[in-house]
Amino acid sequence: MAKVPAAYQATKGSILDVNKEFYDSLTATRSERRLVATLTVPMRDGLAWVVPAGHVFRIKVIEGPQVGDFNMWNLHNPRERMWASRTRQLQAAHVSTYDRLWSTLPYLRPMATIIEDTLAGYGVDEDGGRVHDLLGTRCDPYVNRLLTGEDFDFHCHSNLVRAVQPYGLTEFDVHDVLNIFQCTGLNDDDQYFMKACPAKKGDYLEFFAEIDLLCAMSCCPGGDLSIDLWGPEARDPLETCNPLGVEIYEVDHQLLQGWSSPQPAPYKGNHGLRLQPVDWPELKKRCC
Repeated sequence: MAKVPAAYQATKGSILDVNKEFYDSLTATRSERRLVATLTVPMRDGLAWVVPAGHVFRIKVIEGPQVGDFNMWNLHNPRERMWASRTRQLQAAHVSTYDRLWSTLPYLRPMATIIEDTLAGYGVDEDGGRVHDLLGTRCDPYVNRLLTGEDFDFHCHSNLVRAVQPYGLTEFDVHDVLNIFQCTGLNDDDQYFMKACPAKKGDYLEFFAEIDLLCAMSCCPGGDLSIDLWGPEARDPLETCNPLGVEIYEVDHQLLQGWSSPQPAPYKGNHGLRLQPVDWPELKKRCC
């Protein structure tokens, strides 16, 4: 089959043209970082945390294989949040080193850049499966009710809702996720499939925070996804569930010389709308 080029192409010097030398310098000097926080996302639960711009955060397997459903917001403006579908177009449906997670309109800028991935060598398996998935989204109690007729409050959507509540966010702020450590693909019928998580204890995915971030993650109640969650073979996968770890690092400030947080997209075209000045006296006649 002929290789069709990507629709969204990076031009030299554009924001899509990643400075790999800069990000490589952050991993080459990892021994000089200062660990500022170590967190645990409990099994079948969620957790939210803050990462300042210019810091590195690592999501790691600390016991056994486990999928994590990840959300991210601008710490100071939660209307700016991770945009899974645009990231899928600009980067890939399954992300790895040097890929960036992009924010929603009208901001459209990199929020975080992946700088290290211990599963990068997994590649594409015999079924077309790949890891770190942007194809699907979080499990939720609404679809579970449709499929099983039962209520269960600890789906990834619900875990994320509880995790961000202390930060003043609600269910309406939870959005499509990056499925970290999850192996997925599309079958011959163009349908989404999930496979058992290939991650092992010690594996990690590491990010550089491009802006001040609020992050949240759910330890999926499906565990490593080796057991069917729905359908005739479905059973409770509790035995496959594990916690996940989060580490936040401050890097040497010398490494950040010349780097600055990316600015929101510069488009100011007003979408072709022509705004008319308000005739306040006439408006008052109509409504008063």
